Amino acid sequence: MRLRAAFFGAPVAWAATVVLGRHDDGSGGQQQVLGAGDNNETARVNGFVAFGDSYSAGIGTRVENGTENACRQGDGAYPELIHGDMVAAAPAGRNVTLQFLSCTGATTDNVLAGGERSQMDAFNASAAAGSDFATLSIGGNDLGFFDVMNACVFHFYSFYSGTCQTALEAAAARITSPDFELRLGLVLMEILDKVRWEKRTSFSITVTGYARFFNADTEECDDMSLGVWWPPALLGGPKMHQSMRRQMNELVVAVNKKLLRVVSDVNSRFANPRVLFVDYDAEFDGHRFCEPGVSEPDYLRAETWFFLPAGPDNAQPEPDTDTLIASNALEPDSPLVDPNSCLPEAERSGDWGELALCLMATAKQRNPSLELRNDLLVTKDSMWYVPTYYGKTFHPRSLGHEAIRKKIYEVWFAGNN
Repeated sequence: MRLRAAFFGAPVAWAATVVLGRHDDGSGGQQQVLGAGDNNETARVNGFVAFGDSYSAGIGTRVENGTENACRQGDGAYPELIHGDMVAAAPAGRNVTLQFLSCTGATTDNVLAGGERSQMDAFNASAAAGSDFATLSIGGNDLGFFDVMNACVFHFYSFYSGTCQTALEAAAARITSPDFELRLGLVLMEILDKVRWEKRTSFSITVTGYARFFNADTEECDDMSLGVWWPPALLGGPKMHQSMRRQMNELVVAVNKKLLRVVSDVNSRFANPRVLFVDYDAEFDGHRFCEPGVSEPDYLRAETWFFLPAGPDNAQPEPDTDTLIASNALEPDSPLVDPNSCLPEAERSGDWGELALCLMATAKQRNPSLELRNDLLVTKDSMWYVPTYYGKTFHPRSLGHEAIRKKIYEVWFAGNN
């Protein structure tokens, strides 16, 4: 399907004329291409809104003054990066706004109007009127990604985490359910209705998918474990066998296919397409867990674009090696978490960090002899809030968000031709 700029308006034209309108000529200089600078398409961008879950909230990436908000939004999140580019490229005097609604733990329920912590209800009329496009990342929490991570990778709940196969089958069943597809479509239509699409002919939605977590071709990871308890071998710490890695990767591919199918279905209801799907999975090739020659967990490998529990960000050329031992920073029986009451609130929030801490505290209460593995590392600046320490795991690090931004621009650019 040819997605022309005439139908996708400001973001498509903006990417073609400003961001992708420049490239390195190989000598460090910049060449103008595609007529960049010959027109002022940036003047058309007034603002945009970002909806969705932790994969667009940017959990774990840098935050101003080291203070996070309740949604664990990071300044390295791709909506923030796009906003920064648009602000920098805007003509003098133009204020490009971002209503950043993406929230860690969000499901489709939390986006749809009338739901708990509804992002649609928070998308106020004035912001809707001033938004030229929206970004959306959603679906992982609806499908139980955390349950898969717990059972197949980390065993936060120790022996009681359930089997990996059961978690994988449950997630696969949710992906194929008509309810999941229906809810994704409702989210897209509610966004379009909120901005009065019939009067906003250039408004569009950019939907981002997810990236596979593992290199599943190598056998080097088969005997390695990311289990959080020590020693993993005695406490049932899951090994990262090829079969498990392949099945987890297949889930991600299936989610992306379902998202694309829903986007295509919604577009079929309009004379011209209103939604773009961005599949950035291939951008993560070479940057996943279990790459050849890597001994996991490798906390100092900047080229891994997903966080490990307690791991540093990779916004700098190399992660900070000034580290602390995680077990000295937090004990599962910390008074910060009450194992007798934490689960309902953790499940309500959907926050992976709160869920992990609650399950660990409960496991420790049931089996006081449990000890955290002693090779979990954490940089000092990642201890500013304990749930983020665990919740950011398997989420994109800053270099990952930069790659997502790049792919979004490429898709926008392709829509201009």
